[in-house]
Amino acid sequence: MTFSMSLFLCGLILGLVAVASNPSPYFAALGLVTVAGLGCGVLAGHGGSFLSLVLFLIYLGGMLVVFVYSVALAAEPFPESWGSQPVAMSAMVYVLWVMLAAGLCWGGWYGPSWLPADELGEFLVFRGDVGGVALMYSLGGEMLVVSAWVLLLTLFVVLELTRGLARGTLRAV
Repeated sequence: MTFSMSLFLCGLILGLVAVASNPSPYFAALGLVTVAGLGCGVLAGHGGSFLSLVLFLIYLGGMLVVFVYSVALAAEPFPESWGSQPVAMSAMVYVLWVMLAAGLCWGGWYGPSWLPADELGEFLVFRGDVGGVALMYSLGGEMLVVSAWVLLLTLFVVLELTRGLARGTLRAV
């Protein structure tokens, strides 16, 4: 289990570097989907299987909307890929920063913290995320409604800000 968690976390870091180093929305959206999948794998490995599934589905739905909107506004006939020199150089700089930060923080790691939540007890009746989901829908119902309203308001604000002087969905750039 520790090996799979290490692979998920290393892939998560490399996916974040790929997202941060690429200026093209095509490849950045692919990197974000990869990061979402690996992050949900880490979350599922630590006992949050239902939460990771819900987050992955919601995140992929949101990323689909953002990807379609950014591709519609991007006017790049030949976008820069991960193999181009500026993108590769910025990715190397990000990887060096991550290695430096990991080297500074390496002494504080604690081995048993890599264990999933389900391996800490012998006879667990409930999974680690079932109680949290019940609390989210019972005591946090008002917060879910407020969060949905804020996301809808944010969508309208972003659409209004990026519309510019053109009146319509597609515009000539």
